[in-house]
Amino acid sequence: MKSELPKVAFPVLGRAMILHVLDHLSEVGFDRIVLIVGYGREIVEGLVKDRKENIQFALQAEQKGTAHAFLCAEEALKDFHGSVVVTCGDMPMIRTSTFKRLIEQHAAEKNASTVLSAVLENPKGYGRLVRGADGKLARIVEEKDATDEIRLIRETNSGTYVFESPEIFSVLRSIDTNNKQNEYYLPDAIKILNERKQSVGVCFTQDAEEALGANSQEDVAVLESIMNRRLAGV
Repeated sequence: MKSELPKVAFPVLGRAMILHVLDHLSEVGFDRIVLIVGYGREIVEGLVKDRKENIQFALQAEQKGTAHAFLCAEEALKDFHGSVVVTCGDMPMIRTSTFKRLIEQHAAEKNASTVLSAVLENPKGYGRLVRGADGKLARIVEEKDATDEIRLIRETNSGTYVFESPEIFSVLRSIDTNNKQNEYYLPDAIKILNERKQSVGVCFTQDAEEALGANSQEDVAVLESIMNRRLAGV
């Protein structure tokens, strides 16, 4: 991002990305929100200190991957039993209605996990959803670990899921770092759940733009253009 700010604090239409995400989550009506913080934690905590939601913090002192980040929230969720939505602080385009639809489908199907997916014209950089012969989600493969064949898949991982707590934490502890980034990947939880004969579902976004995040200032400009179009009702 060419900035010393943590990415989630980078402004989109004058407001930090994390605040756009929290606006949508607040409208869903969650009992609590756990923010996993690391680099620039003081900035992130300062951004949200005056919000009305029940916000807790979990520290990821070392950046060991997305599964490790979620595992850092185990203590904060030790007294919670039920469905947990995991989403990214740099994905400000997911609407409240989409979060609600994801949660409703997860509950209706009685899944151990439900993944929010999108079909993108240009899926470069995104994890791909690999389905089995039965059409069901078998695993998610990050692009860096994908074969040329898998890279042709256009159904992508939005980085947003529903899991069941506390069961998911035993899954997280089973994830290894056998990948090109030597990180604990949260998407690997899907393969493990399948191996444990747990039900895994997929919820499609009705608008693929919801799956867009920002890794550069050029990406931010794209998000701002989409947000302006939404505000104009176009």
